[in-house]
Amino acid sequence: MLDFTKLAAQLPALSQYLTQETLANQQRLRAAQELWQLATTQQAEWVERLHAAATGLAFAPAVPLEPLDTCVTLPPAPPIHTVLATDGSQIAPSHHEAVYCYLINIGYVLLHYGSGRLPRLDSIPEVFYQAEDLYQCRQWGIRTEEWLSYRRTQLEATVLAELATEWRSGGWDEPAIALLDGSLIYWFLEGLPAAAQAVILPPILDAWRACRKAQVPVLSYLSAGRSLEVMNFLRLGLCPHLTPDCQAHCNGQPEGTPCDKLKPLRDTTLMQTQLQPGQRGPLWRSTQPIQTHYDDQVVGFCYVHVGTEIARVEFPLWLADDRHWLDQSLGLLLAQVNKGYGYPVALAEAHNQAVVRASDRARFFALIEEQLLRSGLGQLLPSAKESRKRESIA
Repeated sequence: MLDFTKLAAQLPALSQYLTQETLANQQRLRAAQELWQLATTQQAEWVERLHAAATGLAFAPAVPLEPLDTCVTLPPAPPIHTVLATDGSQIAPSHHEAVYCYLINIGYVLLHYGSGRLPRLDSIPEVFYQAEDLYQCRQWGIRTEEWLSYRRTQLEATVLAELATEWRSGGWDEPAIALLDGSLIYWFLEGLPAAAQAVILPPILDAWRACRKAQVPVLSYLSAGRSLEVMNFLRLGLCPHLTPDCQAHCNGQPEGTPCDKLKPLRDTTLMQTQLQPGQRGPLWRSTQPIQTHYDDQVVGFCYVHVGTEIARVEFPLWLADDRHWLDQSLGLLLAQVNKGYGYPVALAEAHNQAVVRASDRARFFALIEEQLLRSGLGQLLPSAKESRKRESIA
């Protein structure tokens, strides 16, 4: 039981710490704004320094693809358009249940605007119980619980592409976007063996290709983003060396060095001072190492002032080949945020379709136990610990 009296005694120290950090962040922000103005006038030289640094950097700066002072007012959404979205949830496996298995539930929505067509909202549950699903990942040192989350990410993209292809094949030709929640830069794959990456990543990239073929661009929405990639680009202006090389000059540890004084200032904090509501900033290309495995699906991003916050929006860079298509797609996304009172309504509804509550988990395993009894496998029971927890009155 949580003792709130003891907890309350610690809160003044927390308040004092946050006050100090707020003042420090104001100083960091002023420094970042000065560097931003300098980088705007010397952008080509800074990009050359970035390329010259190659693999010598201990951090990953993004590469600007447009002038840093770019501020584009996004167009309003056309009267007739469609928005697709998927989101996933899961029930993790437990050795205490009668059967060691897991479930992934993918929620999806298709929202049609201006055409009078009814929306589609549904979910697709799938149970994984075969040895390959449960234990294949063990050969790579990956826990089943972690593998479950990777498979969920994969299925979110795959289902989204199937929906986009099916919908577009019905003859509908209005503008459309396909939304995902969270980053398209799957940094968690970096530490995985190539064999494990080959199971997860190619189906995702194929899904994005299918969306491109269907002319339904994939966009991911990151609320309250914590990215530092733009800040990392500005750090180049703080390096005292002609060619930045953390390995050679800082022993691979940039902490405590001149370029470190902007941390932990986030990209969104700076972009809040550069954008007005309804505007997007310049396009960037991520240089995260995992991107070397993305083939023709390299991810770019930009920051959009959606009114309530600065959102990071990621997308395969083929969308940026047509700036009109890109800005129209971002305009559709902005309309979704406005309809959702600060968060894209399609993503919120996809989440509602996907979410698995504690009562759902209990019912899921109860259904399994009922099936075992009907099949004459009643000897497979939950552990004594699990049974006792279910009977607890606490």
